[in-house]
Amino acid sequence: MIVFAGLDISLEETHVCVVDSNGKTLKEARVPTEPDAIVPVLQRFGESLKRIGFEASSLSPWLSNELTKHGLPAIIVEARHMAGALSAMRNKTDRNDARGLAQMMRTGWFRQVHVKSDDSHRIRVLLANRRMLKRKFLDIENAIRGTLKVFGVKMTRTTRGRFEEDLRERLREEDPVLQDMTECMLHARRTLYEEFQKCHRLVMQIAREDEVCLRFMTVPGVGPVTALSFKSCIDDPGRFRRSKTVGAHLGLTPKRFQSGTVDYNSRISKCGDPETRWLLVEAGNSILSNVRTWSVLKAWGMRLQKRLGHRRAAVALARKLSVILHRMWLEGSTFMPSNADLKARAI
Repeated sequence: MIVFAGLDISLEETHVCVVDSNGKTLKEARVPTEPDAIVPVLQRFGESLKRIGFEASSLSPWLSNELTKHGLPAIIVEARHMAGALSAMRNKTDRNDARGLAQMMRTGWFRQVHVKSDDSHRIRVLLANRRMLKRKFLDIENAIRGTLKVFGVKMTRTTRGRFEEDLRERLREEDPVLQDMTECMLHARRTLYEEFQKCHRLVMQIAREDEVCLRFMTVPGVGPVTALSFKSCIDDPGRFRRSKTVGAHLGLTPKRFQSGTVDYNSRISKCGDPETRWLLVEAGNSILSNVRTWSVLKAWGMRLQKRLGHRRAAVALARKLSVILHRMWLEGSTFMPSNADLKARAI
């Protein structure tokens, strides 16, 4: 007898449902969200357990790895696909969600999510920490600039590194009381800025020591942060059969709606990782605005800009960059700026 299991995971508890090949419920349980509690419930079915499915969430990679270590066939299901499949159920409960997941495993009507490696997850944590620290110290700096404009203090002719020193010197001369009031904000900004610099240096070090990132950075507009973000997002280039699929995976392709006589394309889907998508669009902006070196990629983007405008050209370049980076990763090659170089490599 073949059986299937569905897990509805929450922070404290997990609902387990096991069904047979005919859809009959064999086991239901509610256990703590810990592998030591979930594994014994599932292991009693032995080799007859064919699939175990649960929704993609922040706990899913950890739980999937732990179940796989015990020889259990764990599968992470795409959240939007699962929500659509379970939307027909009258009552939304954790128990019913577990039942629905078990039935999805039985029928095979699900979309599996790729589980990234531990190294990719660690890089994602580093990039997220860097991004958060940068946003917070910029928020504090902008708050300081905005509140001091009331007193005519305009911090325009300064740099990020000299901002605190220049502000103190100016307030010391004009308004010592206001300097004391601003000191706590400057201290918070300095602490966040120093920690951001530590994260940034670590990102630079990892990118310079990684062979794949070094090849990515041969592409105009692609820097260390973009290269690391793309590598950790894709994780395994072999999971995409075609490089063109990467653009759709990152939400850089238009959505399509078709019903009867109505058929049109709308804006990009914006699915997938938003940070990597934003970095690729920024790389496209850089190619159009800042990169001076000629290449086939830049020429293509400039022609597109004249016809469609800057914003749409930048998004199109981002999609093309995702295809190029994936192909470079698979082939182990560097960026070829001209058609002659591409033909020479093909020969």
